[in-house]
Order: sequence, then structure tokens, then C-alpha cells
Amino acid sequence: MTQDLSLHGIHVPLVTPFTRSGDVAAGALEALAHQVLDEGATGIVALGTTGEAAALDEAERDLVTDVCSRVCRERGAMLTVGAGAGGTRAAEAGLGRLASRPGVRAALVTVPSFVRPGAAGVLAHFARLAEASPVPLVVYHIPYRTGQRLDAAALRALGELPGVAGMKYAGGGVDEEAVALLGGPPDGFAVLAGDDLYVSPLLALGAAGGILASAHLATARYAELAAAWRAGDVPRARALGHALARLSAALFAEPNPVVVKGVLHAQGRIPTPDVRLPLLPAGGAAVSAALERLAEVPSPL
Repeated sequence: MTQDLSLHGIHVPLVTPFTRSGDVAAGALEALAHQVLDEGATGIVALGTTGEAAALDEAERDLVTDVCSRVCRERGAMLTVGAGAGGTRAAEAGLGRLASRPGVRAALVTVPSFVRPGAAGVLAHFARLAEASPVPLVVYHIPYRTGQRLDAAALRALGELPGVAGMKYAGGGVDEEAVALLGGPPDGFAVLAGDDLYVSPLLALGAAGGILASAHLATARYAELAAAWRAGDVPRARALGHALARLSAALFAEPNPVVVKGVLHAQGRIPTPDVRLPLLPAGGAAVSAALERLAEVPSPL
């Protein structure tokens, strides 16, 4: 299943750009999608956390999905769409909406947040969703947001469910569970790094790629990083990984995606650096620091 889905390489969870009047800037979104694909991204993710999906209304979410779907169909690229909710019935409804969009090839679904149902409850939740979903699922494990920690055994059990193709692993570091999971993932189950700062060590341990907000910038270098680890070019991967980690740290100095949006606006790639409340635009110092780190990323070989 992972080969068919292209769950490898770098996938960019696109920001949602806004016009000066506060509407979704569809043209800028389309241009961003083409740009990251031009630079080597395997695919894009629409309506992720970086896209401020929780702050968009239904019509805006549909517009973002339609724009990204059109680009990915034109380019033959992988499109994953964020879907799901804390409740299983609500998550089923969100996934059901994807049936009418043939360009969507997978759904990124978080572990239920806040309610912390335990490992058995999480497994039951995803078993039901996988059975009902029109597309394969990518489990989004991010315990520092959901409040639900899962050990490697529980993560493997999720990966063994029919209809679950992979996982965005954002454990907040490279811990014992990450090492254990990557040391023996289920067959056909792709683990994608989800913490930008730790993408290089996770790739070194065997991650298939990453879903990375930082890859809006230096997209080709992130793609090169994944390729270098895959080819066993350790010196190149290590040097590039350290430089990209410094960039990621600068981009996450304030809540995601405010610094990324600030840099994209400074580069003229989106009309405004605006975000939706409760987020606030990044301070100028954070954007300047990120631009400095971007300039330090090594040039391609």
C-alpha cells in the first residue's frame, strides 16, 4: 500500500495564505503547491495544523482541498488531507466528505485529543475509521497536542490495521518508543517524521520521509536530506541535517505556522503574513532569524 501511495520522501503541509481582506488566497495557495513540488516534494498535505484547519470554515476547507487536489492531479503528486475529530462519529463524517474528491489519496487523522481513551480506545477508534474511510489513513501521533501517549506496541498495532498505510510520528523527540517502532514496523507501514527538528535522526533510524512545515523553505534540501539517508551518504546527510535543524528551530521559535508565514511573506510568496486568532503574526526578530538560518543552509551538490 505504501508504494502505491508514495508514502516516502518529503510532504509539505501547506499553510493557508490569506488576502488582505482575510479571505483564502487561492492563487497563492496554488502557486505554493506548485513551487514545493517543483523543488522535489513527493506530495502535499492540505488542512493540517500548519494550514490552520481549525480556524477555517467549511467552505474555506473545501476551497483549500479543491485547489490542492487540482494541483496534485495535474502533477501526479500525492495529496493527503487532514481529517478527523476527537469523537469517532465526527471523524467518520469528516472522512466521508473525502469520497467526493477523487484526487485525495490519503487522510491524515490525529489520535483522539483531550479525551485520552487509552491504547485500546485509540485502536478501536482507528479500526472503525479505517473500515469506513474512502481512502487509506495516515495516523497522526502527536502526544504533546493530544495528551495521549502510546508505546511502540500500540503504534505497531495501529500499523497492522487494514486501511492504515502509515503514521506521522511527532513524539517530541527521538525516544525509546521511536527507536522501537522504527526497529520493527509492520510490513507495508510507512513512518514519516513529524517533528521538523528531529527529521534527520528519524530518517537515519529508518523513517520513510517526513511531513514538515519547515519544508516550505529549502524544499529541495529537505528532499536531498531524505535521499542522502536513503542512499547511505552519511557525511552529506549529517551536515545537511544539522543545518536544517537550525532552520527548523528558528521557524518554530513562535507557534506554527506564524514564522513560516512571515518568511513566505518576506519572500513575496504569499500576500500577507496573517493568521487567524488565537494565533498572532510572528515578530520581526523571529522572521529575521529564520531568514538568516535559511541563508546558512548548504547549496545543493
